[in-house]
Formats: sequence, structure tokens, C-alpha cells
Amino acid sequence: MTLTPEEWTVVLLSLKVGAVAMAATLPVAFALAWVLARGRFPGKVLLDALVHLPLVLPPVVTGWLLLIAFAPAGPLGAILADGFGTSVLFRWTGAAIAAGVMALPLMVRAIRLSIEAVDVRLESAARTLGARPARVFWSVTLPLSVPGVLAGLVLGFARSIGEFGATITFVSNVPGETRTLPLAVYSALQRPDGDAEVFRLAMIAVALSLVALVASEALARRSGRVRHVL
Repeated sequence: MTLTPEEWTVVLLSLKVGAVAMAATLPVAFALAWVLARGRFPGKVLLDALVHLPLVLPPVVTGWLLLIAFAPAGPLGAILADGFGTSVLFRWTGAAIAAGVMALPLMVRAIRLSIEAVDVRLESAARTLGARPARVFWSVTLPLSVPGVLAGLVLGFARSIGEFGATITFVSNVPGETRTLPLAVYSALQRPDGDAEVFRLAMIAVALSLVALVASEALARRSGRVRHVL
């Protein structure tokens, strides 16, 4: 199966959008997962609901909300325009934002489950031996939760490269800029002669998603084995 130069552009752009989305989203996802796993505070249920809202909202609604937020007159768009002289509308960076937002709930859930599965008695033992909270986190909690974090990262990447509705609503379908795999498949479907292109791109999407899912499951199983041994 040979790809055309335009199709290679789509594939590489999709990988770049997914990678940047994961790099930007992972710290946020981990922080939210930590707060939801270990925090005890009023409004925790509401925060949990807001984090998982993109899972149940129609993606076009999420894209519309992003469009409002990042429009030149929007709260975030005005900051970018006035402070940095830039915009994410109709650009691949906007596609990465949409992908990250849609992947965030899956990442938070996977990381949260991994953190909750860490035996608190191990952390208590470390504190008893004189370790400060930061050292307990870096030497006990984080190493034990790493497989789950990686599983969430891989699963989020798979979700990000398959994102369609929020992306096309937020940053449109611009060839070479925001046209990722799902958008390219959609565009090819609109052409009478696009069947071959649809097949090639669809097979790549299936292969990338399958590899990501298998890797995520393997990491989750490894995480379970590590905790079982400990």
C-alpha cells in the first residue's frame, strides 16, 4: 500500500497533533487524577463531572465551546492575541488543543485508577522512615503508578488521532494545517473517486488505534502485576 505525498502529509500531521496534544495534556491529566484520587474537598463530584464532560457532550458542542474560548474576542483568544500576537484558529495547534481536550477524560481515568491502586501503607511506611511528602511521591507513588500513566498516555494518543467533531468545528478542515486522518477520510468520502484514498487512510487509522489499544492493555496488565508482587 503506497501513500501519496498528500496522504503522508495527513499521517505525519496526525502524529504531530497527537504527540503535542499528549505532551501538553499529560501534566494536566496527572494533576487532575491526583486531586480526584487523593483529594477530599467540597465540589469533588462536580470537578469529576466537569473532567468527564467531553465524554458525553457531542464533540461539535465541545468544539463550539473551544471556538468561543479561543476566538479573538474570547477569554483565551484575547490573551493569545494581545500577549503573543497569535491565534490557534485554523491552525494545527488548535487541532492539538481539541485532541487534548477530547482525550483528557480517558487519560485522567486511567491515571486516577493507577494512583488509587498504590498501597497507601507503602507511602505511610516511607513517611515513618522520615521521607518528606515530595520524596514519598517521587520514590514510591510515581514509580508504582507509571505503567498506568503510560497506559493513559497511549490511550489518549489513540483518542487524539481519531478526533473529528471538535476539531472540524473548532479549526475547520484546512489541508496541510488541520486536516488530520479523520478529516481526510471525511473529505475523501465526498469525492466520487476517493474510495482508494479512504481505504488507505482508514487502514492506517485502524492500525494506529489497534497498536495503541494493545499497548495500553499490556501496560495496564503490567501495572497490575507490579502491584500484586508488592
